[in-house]
Amino acid sequence: MFGHKSSSSHGNIDTLIGVSSIFEGNIQSQGTVRIDGKVIGDVRVDGDVFLGCSGMITGNIYATNVYLSGALEGNITASGSLKLLSTAKLYGDIQVHSFIADEGGVFEGKCSMVDTTEENQVFLPENPSKKSLTAKDYKKSSVLEQVYEDRKNELTTD
Repeated sequence: MFGHKSSSSHGNIDTLIGVSSIFEGNIQSQGTVRIDGKVIGDVRVDGDVFLGCSGMITGNIYATNVYLSGALEGNITASGSLKLLSTAKLYGDIQVHSFIADEGGVFEGKCSMVDTTEENQVFLPENPSKKSLTAKDYKKSSVLEQVYEDRKNELTTD
């Protein structure tokens, strides 16, 4: 799914942010969300999130399962698993039930493993206590900006 020629066993994509798209604001969705472009804001999904190798998120992700190939500057809360693929760059803390990292993937942050039995289930917060940053807050230069531009250029030259 992330540059490999194998077919996806994860079902249909309900929401797609394309390679050349820049979305500023929070995303709230059900089903499966795939991001190949740039998102500045939080992503809340009652389902799975796929961040493609050209994708970049500056914000937090709240989902069931998260599959990262791109760059994320923010935290992840997942009631299921987080899969960090070899091209992924994650700068933030994670709270997940299961964490799998491929060789080459970058993770800088704190990892908290959570129990997902019914009485300890992680629920997606409606209004997190942590203030969500606005697009204006992200106008500063970021290491992820360069990663995003490099990956975008690689895709357009192939």
